[in-house]
Amino acid sequence: MNNTVELKNLVREKYSQIAEQSKEHNAASCCGAGGCSTIDYAVFAEDYSKLHGYHKDADLGLGCGLPTEFAQIKPGDTVLDLGSGAGNDCFIARAITGETGKVIGLDMTSTMIEKARMNADALGFNNVEFRLGDIEHMPIAADRIDVIVSNCVLNLVPNKEMAFKEMFRVLKPGGHFSVSDIVLDGNLPDQLKNAAEMYAGCVAGAIQKSDYLQQLSDVGFVDLIIQKEKKINLPDDILSEYLSLDEIMTFNSREDAILSITLYGKKPEKPACSCGSGSCC
Repeated sequence: MNNTVELKNLVREKYSQIAEQSKEHNAASCCGAGGCSTIDYAVFAEDYSKLHGYHKDADLGLGCGLPTEFAQIKPGDTVLDLGSGAGNDCFIARAITGETGKVIGLDMTSTMIEKARMNADALGFNNVEFRLGDIEHMPIAADRIDVIVSNCVLNLVPNKEMAFKEMFRVLKPGGHFSVSDIVLDGNLPDQLKNAAEMYAGCVAGAIQKSDYLQQLSDVGFVDLIIQKEKKINLPDDILSEYLSLDEIMTFNSREDAILSITLYGKKPEKPACSCGSGSCC
């Protein structure tokens, strides 16, 4: 499956299902997607429960990192969460940016947006907003965002270059992002690359780490720093859905790796004027 529309519909369908499930149910599936029925939650996700602003009803057991912990959010910032789900990272960000800031959650799944809005209403937050839309075509004006966060979502976007361009567009000059995502260091077997369920499960949609960094650099981001990196080991009982026993042994013996990274990048400040006046010419 490589048609963009089909891929988006697949992700939308799977994450609509996830929105209706408990964290415990999602914890027993591959990135919550339901296609990998026995993968341990801890393989991908990390524990949010000790972070200030944590709201249990917004934690669906998704993600592959803790981007808000590394995002250098300041009081008063405007923060954008890409693929905001039920609002987990938004509420953590709101605890940092405070009442003087603003948090916008963007998600393409209407069921997730409804769940997130219900959670925000229950918490009485009037500066957390959830918008329905695609990351490749964000319903957000240019130069409005101080900090972008995202947790295990950009790997699901078919056109990553367009997503990165949109991130660059909406960030203020000098603004930055901190995103947790799945990338590759080496190659996946074709059976995993081509499995639709593994795409919705955050693996098959991943690209090479070097390509990921290069695309962000080509868009214009600077000061790219990997803030955290860990190897993801898929259990054999999951791999057995796609690979033979010999293929699993070969796959596990290779140096190729599926990685969870948390990555920082910055949009450059506007260049200083060189025309001799106090404002741009």
